[in-house]
Amino acid sequence: MATRFTASQSVEIAVPEQPIPIQHYLRQPQRLVKALVDNSRIQQLSEEVFRLKMRPLTFMSLSIQPTVDMRVWAESNGIIYLRSLGCEILGFEYINQRFTLNLKGHLSPKELSTGTHLRGKADLEVLVDLPPPFSFTPKPILEATGNALLKSVLLSVKQRLLNQLLADYRYWVISQTKDNRRLDGDSTELPILSAE
Repeated sequence: MATRFTASQSVEIAVPEQPIPIQHYLRQPQRLVKALVDNSRIQQLSEEVFRLKMRPLTFMSLSIQPTVDMRVWAESNGIIYLRSLGCEILGFEYINQRFTLNLKGHLSPKELSTGTHLRGKADLEVLVDLPPPFSFTPKPILEATGNALLKSVLLSVKQRLLNQLLADYRYWVISQTKDNRRLDGDSTELPILSAE
């Protein structure tokens, strides 16, 4: 019989004012994915679909490394949505055939009197039919352990989002404004060659 594990995590980020509103940055979901996950663990399958190789997870004495296909897209109003499309557990065929991962989340900009804030929420659910001896473990212990594991996964994603998103947004704004200055023919951007 399948055991169900769940976790949810909310986030709110105050966005420092920049020359380009964050809504423009959020229209590029691939930047958000790269802010959430280390680049070496991402494979882009299409414009909106990414394959994410998660870090190994240890559940009781079992170590698994899920690979999740995720659709990430932005609506015209600046809200970004995430949905898992599929999941594979490499090296554990028994669990792979009996494992379902559902992740859904969103991140949306809100204009407040104090400026722009990003508010988001992620819900993670795992259904797994565990092999013996795990299937003999009392269900409350299994659920508490599994729920704590999922919570720690979402918490590490939240920490990375808090640390990386604003840094990447700032970097993106700088690169955009530099490119625009170059296009405007700003003479201060041109190298001065000294006649020797």
